[in-house]
Amino acid sequence: MKRWILGLLALGVAASTAWATPHREAITEPLADGRAATRECLKCHEDAAESIMRTNHWTLAKVQTLADGRQVELGKKNVLNNYCGSIKSNWARCTSCHIGYGWVGEDFALDKPENVDCLVCHDTTGTYRKDTNSGGEVFQTVNILRVAQNVGAPTRDTCGACHFAGGGGDGVKHGDMDSSLAYPERQLDVHMATDGLDFTCQQCHVEGGHKFSGRSLTISPAATDHFGCEKCHEGALHSDPTLDRHAARVACQTCHIPAFAREVPTKMAWDWMTGGRDDLAEKHSGETQHGRAVYTKGKGHAEWGLKVVPAYAWYNGRADAYLVGDKIDPATTTVLNAPHGSRTDPAAKIFPFKVHKGRQPYDLEHRYLLPMHTTGAEGFWTSFDWEKTLRIGAEAFGLTYSGKFGAADTESWWKVNHMVAPKEKALKCLDCHGETGRLDWQRLGYEKDPMNKI
Repeated sequence: MKRWILGLLALGVAASTAWATPHREAITEPLADGRAATRECLKCHEDAAESIMRTNHWTLAKVQTLADGRQVELGKKNVLNNYCGSIKSNWARCTSCHIGYGWVGEDFALDKPENVDCLVCHDTTGTYRKDTNSGGEVFQTVNILRVAQNVGAPTRDTCGACHFAGGGGDGVKHGDMDSSLAYPERQLDVHMATDGLDFTCQQCHVEGGHKFSGRSLTISPAATDHFGCEKCHEGALHSDPTLDRHAARVACQTCHIPAFAREVPTKMAWDWMTGGRDDLAEKHSGETQHGRAVYTKGKGHAEWGLKVVPAYAWYNGRADAYLVGDKIDPATTTVLNAPHGSRTDPAAKIFPFKVHKGRQPYDLEHRYLLPMHTTGAEGFWTSFDWEKTLRIGAEAFGLTYSGKFGAADTESWWKVNHMVAPKEKALKCLDCHGETGRLDWQRLGYEKDPMNKI
């Protein structure tokens, strides 16, 4: 955290030298709001908004064909997760990270260029803020003119403002992305380290035209435009041919990311169903795990992990997806985005994952998971009224709420890609094989450890 703060100070120093830019000379009149800034940007960058509007960062969804053959429009705007639930039942708060202004309902004009927020990705001052309760409008105290006069290429802090804080806080959701990656040392991530390659996010992820390569397993289960380590690391890379043979069926990340959440804790389990109770708030007052609260009245119980060993599974690039309204079996755990692949699948490799366990409401009569309305005057975080939050949440998706709800166990799987350790810290043979090995061989389709021939 100390390195992150120092880095932000350094960013401010760099920004102070950026006043002598062409943008200072080109943009001189006060800007009333974010849309006015965008209109100024588009005077010179005429195609920028159009290119942004073709990307998932803008639409928050795309048409996908799932493994079971269903063709659906799926993405952040309508997926149901086991963190904060869904955007669709909490527009104004959740879309504050969107690269647009004022997405507070279904009628948001995705086809209006002036609704594109250029500054959220190109600010270099560190002063740009979006209102968390207005669907992404610029916070009133921001000097928009100063920000517009000092735009530049995105930094890791730029991307991290949303991606490090997914799920409601630093490191909560992904586990392999948090504030420690803003200015990491080599031992944490060799690619992003300030004493290493010092990559920005777009050096790996950019495709051109504001399109970014790479897709989240949770919102793009049918994605085909994957990229991985092979983008830069090709051919026989190890001095030991045995390791190269492993690489044919074992993902690079499996050996080179021995653990995630190495400096900042990540949420590993979230029990929404204990939320809203004063007795539990009093009982667990001040109780923490790795410095994070184990109970809050608005969110229920949480379990936190630090230096977490991943779960491992075969993955061929596709996954199942739970769609809102799908029936569940409440006697079993509902996997919201199970990765596809098996030992006999030639396209699959063993990948590392963070598995987040949830406990969330479902309709006892209709047997589907229920979206929650958590924000705003009638949201659960204000009312602590389950009936109200479930009724409003169901209505947002066009679901029928029977008035009776129970608790369902769920899992979501997050592929681990960041926090690549130096090669000398990669896993060794006995980290996976042998009596204390970390792999669950039977779950991976083996009778026993394949090194154990007897």
